[in-house]
Amino acid sequence: MALRGFQLFKGLSRCASRNPVIVQRLLPASSRLYCSANDHQYIKVEKTGSGNNIGLITLNRPKALNALCHGLMTEVNAAVDGFNDDAEVGCIIITGKGKAFAAGADIKEMKDQEFSNVVKTNFLGHWDGITKARKPVIAAVNGYALGGGCELAMMCDIIYASDRAKFGQPEILLGTIPGAGGTQRLTRAVGKSKAMELILTGNMITAAEAEKIGLVSKITSSDELMTATMETAEKIASQSKLVTAMCKEAINAAYEMSLTEGCHFEKRLFHATFATHDRKEGMTAFVEKRPPKFTDS
Repeated sequence: MALRGFQLFKGLSRCASRNPVIVQRLLPASSRLYCSANDHQYIKVEKTGSGNNIGLITLNRPKALNALCHGLMTEVNAAVDGFNDDAEVGCIIITGKGKAFAAGADIKEMKDQEFSNVVKTNFLGHWDGITKARKPVIAAVNGYALGGGCELAMMCDIIYASDRAKFGQPEILLGTIPGAGGTQRLTRAVGKSKAMELILTGNMITAAEAEKIGLVSKITSSDELMTATMETAEKIASQSKLVTAMCKEAINAAYEMSLTEGCHFEKRLFHATFATHDRKEGMTAFVEKRPPKFTDS
């Protein structure tokens, strides 16, 4: 299993380092959001869902198993920024086209790098832009999620996987360690022992194993993955976007605070909801036995 993971990880990525999307960062958010798929080199971006309130980002390098590189991650970050600024969007989905979510990072982009250069440029420093999203992000993993692909999935708030998904951190087989949060997020998700086993062996695990250890929230068949993901995304997007962002902030704070500090922080955010129209509307609707009409205010 480890050898297979190494072979996949080693030959994944043939991603060029040029970056045409940098021009799009100078455009207004609306211009970035609604450009056609041809305006992106590595991804597809669209709004979808019954209420047109779901932002969908598809990694679009199927021949390279959606290998990650500087340009692709810059495009993903720009798309997430655009959806963050779109008042209609209530949830974001990231998935991969073809038989992989993302089967690793661009080894050619890293192979000849020197220590001084990676430190000066903070190499991979921009990869965690997804974690700064104010809106919930769901990873729909439809195949291999190895190395940087596994790290990308873990940057999302929820992971759904098809029954043919595979997860792993095989960097050790290349003589290095995870560099985009793998040692930290995997340990927080599955505990020290399992994280040590996966990272020190480079082994892959199945979707069923990933769900068992708490890395994945739900498993579906390959055909049903996007339907299940979309159902959850639409349910999230139907809530108050303001309160959803507060929930996300409180949950993420649990990783950074003691229990006492976290509960205090939660209480203050709970109190803050009483300054919103949506809290009043939600409770009033409950008492009146009708669906709430949230205005995100």
